Amino acid sequence: MKRWLLILFLAASSSAFSAAKTKQAAPPPQAFTGVIGKAEGYRGIWYFNQPQKDEYVYKYSGGLGTYCADHIPMAVYSEEANKTFFVFGGGGEDNRSLQEMVSYYDHATGLVPRPTHILDKRTDDAHDNPVLALDARGHVWVFASAHGTARPAYIFRSRAPYAIEQFDLIQATNFSYPQPWYFKGRGFLFLHTRYDPAHSLYWMTSRDGVTWDSPQLLASIEQGHYQVSWPWRDKVGTAFNYHPKVGGLNARTNLYYLETRDFGRTWQNVRGETVAVPLREIDNAALVHDYAAEKRLVYICDMQYDSAGRPIILYITSRGYASGPASGPRTWTTARWTGKRWEIAGSIPADSNYDMGSLYIGTHWLWRWIAPGRQPWQLIAPTEPAPQAYNPGGEVAMWVSRNRGRTWKKEKQMTHDSEYNHTYVRRPLNAHPDFWAYWADGHARRPSESRLYFADKTGRVFRLPFTMTQEFEKPERVR
Repeated sequence: MKRWLLILFLAASSSAFSAAKTKQAAPPPQAFTGVIGKAEGYRGIWYFNQPQKDEYVYKYSGGLGTYCADHIPMAVYSEEANKTFFVFGGGGEDNRSLQEMVSYYDHATGLVPRPTHILDKRTDDAHDNPVLALDARGHVWVFASAHGTARPAYIFRSRAPYAIEQFDLIQATNFSYPQPWYFKGRGFLFLHTRYDPAHSLYWMTSRDGVTWDSPQLLASIEQGHYQVSWPWRDKVGTAFNYHPKVGGLNARTNLYYLETRDFGRTWQNVRGETVAVPLREIDNAALVHDYAAEKRLVYICDMQYDSAGRPIILYITSRGYASGPASGPRTWTTARWTGKRWEIAGSIPADSNYDMGSLYIGTHWLWRWIAPGRQPWQLIAPTEPAPQAYNPGGEVAMWVSRNRGRTWKKEKQMTHDSEYNHTYVRRPLNAHPDFWAYWADGHARRPSESRLYFADKTGRVFRLPFTMTQEFEKPERVR
């Protein structure tokens, strides 16, 4: 029955398919049959956005299997299974046809299986990359994004707990930039974007992932927003910018923060004051910093909490949207809530607006008693000179701050002498020390193959097998 409903849905959506912003013709309807099968290896999507008539070629581009910052989470560690489950945008035979992929790293054996190919998205657009969640019974949920309304989005659930061999289609619907958070005993709080036509922020909830309430509007200021979110204990917080009427997403600016402890029934700012939503005014109670007044753009990368539950937002500021030095200087920046004010600091230079990395905050319980809010911070990001300079990514390094982001010390350069730029370093939910960070690579100025990598907490880097001859193989240490 679900299969026929999906066919009817896709047939009715054929006119929307034709508007897809891809180089491919509109795909015919396809029925979901459980999975397509097992892939030959870990091969990411190559993607570009907005060509430039200069040596940098594109506004952004490269191996973007773990793109974008607004797709969260892309990896989740399960203590019960002792596995880190992860998803990525696969590249298919030509590295340009996006495949929805899911796999896991087995911490007991140190092996990975051949990734499971859930769906051919029939596009080359990495905005359709998936994210995932695990429920209380261990079922793996995959949320396959859309980019606007040109194609459907999908929600899948594994048929067996902690397994990726077979999936059921739960819903064909529409959402962009998915951020699902599962809470035991409460269900899903799903933050996402809908094009109405602005990039408006919404949330919806579900007890079981099957029946969802109606989407609720959180913010729609002028042309919309990009957001990143993260859970802490019983709350979820979100940090977002806004897109002005003039310039739109290429003029993204300002920084805002909201949080909810009751699954979206009410929303508060960082001071605990209830804020009426949806937000529609530029100057509002959620504002962290007015970057529009400074004529600076804001590219949000990540958000975390310290041991006292205070938010820390990681982002890059710049002077312009285009690739190249003319849009600089660009700076890795943090905004930290002290309990009384937002403290903003930044000292590490960036050479691309899309040099996305992840922030790690020490979470050991002793910090809550010895020095709440003062634990060391770690940044893993492509901060080092790139093979393709001023394009997204670069060589990956590990940085540490012991004064809450005011200054940083580079502890280790994790990749060296690379052929391609390393891009979009992601932090797993409940990250295990053996699978601490996760990313892809690719040539930033022309189509190329794209490999997938992960690193442990000490900074050792491993490449996932590009071509597999066995069902399970050991990732290769990159020295």
